[in-house]
Amino acid sequence: MNPFDPRTVLFAKHAQHVVLIHFPIALFLAGVLFDFLGKWTRNAVLETTAYFNLLFAAISVVPVLATGLLAWQWALEGQKLKGVLLLHLIFGWLSALLIWTVWLLHRRARRNQSSRSAYLLGLESVAVVVVAITGHLGGFLSGVNGPN
Repeated sequence: MNPFDPRTVLFAKHAQHVVLIHFPIALFLAGVLFDFLGKWTRNAVLETTAYFNLLFAAISVVPVLATGLLAWQWALEGQKLKGVLLLHLIFGWLSALLIWTVWLLHRRARRNQSSRSAYLLGLESVAVVVVAITGHLGGFLSGVNGPN
């Protein structure tokens, strides 16, 4: 197997999901951090930065979900999921739902030019925990956090 062969990269059974997942995680966590800092310092630039990080996190979740489902179909041939893999799938979809919800609430607040209330920061905190759990479970699946 040649690591520089495009077929190796494009047709690996799960490589795309493992590579792509880092983008929405990093963008979402950075967006939440910028939102907390923007709210704390009342800095509009940080709040705008948070908005765009959350937007790109929401967009980048879509191919991650697709490649995760494809990895399940290709690597496991669509077998019934159980254990850590099932939990990873459930938390992955929940993470995606929360990321999109947080972005949509930010979008609504920007359109109405209203200040975001404390419940949004609470929702962001819950979403960060769910994303962290999803990543932790994915680490076990990839062999990073323990035996594969």
